[in-house]
Amino acid sequence: MSSVKQWRPKRIGSGESMDSQSSPRIVKLTGVYDANGSLAGELAYWMGARFGKRHCALCEITHGLVRTKPEWREARDGLPVEFTAVHLDERDPAVAEASRGQEPCVVAICDDGSAEVVIGRSELEDCDGDPLAFAGLLERVSSKSA
Repeated sequence: MSSVKQWRPKRIGSGESMDSQSSPRIVKLTGVYDANGSLAGELAYWMGARFGKRHCALCEITHGLVRTKPEWREARDGLPVEFTAVHLDERDPAVAEASRGQEPCVVAICDDGSAEVVIGRSELEDCDGDPLAFAGLLERVSSKSA
């Protein structure tokens, strides 16, 4: 798994990082689906997935055949940082730049304005469609910046 850019462990009990610079903190996580969000894009993905021609591990984690999985919705609402998911054609410029060619993935947005992929395709595949496994992964990633 990728680590958060410039993350440094803190000294126990000191409240300071090991060097004099403060580390960026993750303020938001953005999941990027490997599909477009337009009606045509959604339909093309759905048809391709049913015929084995398209696959998005993040889609399998968060959605059933048609709707958002209830267990994902509940897990997402309990995360320590905000999580949103976007389609390829919905990314803001920072997320698009950080994620380009790595979709599906999760991008961390830090308080210093940086954006970096912190969960890649293989980690999403390892969740095997399980929203709770994914939520645990998101919690571990977000705790690295605390």
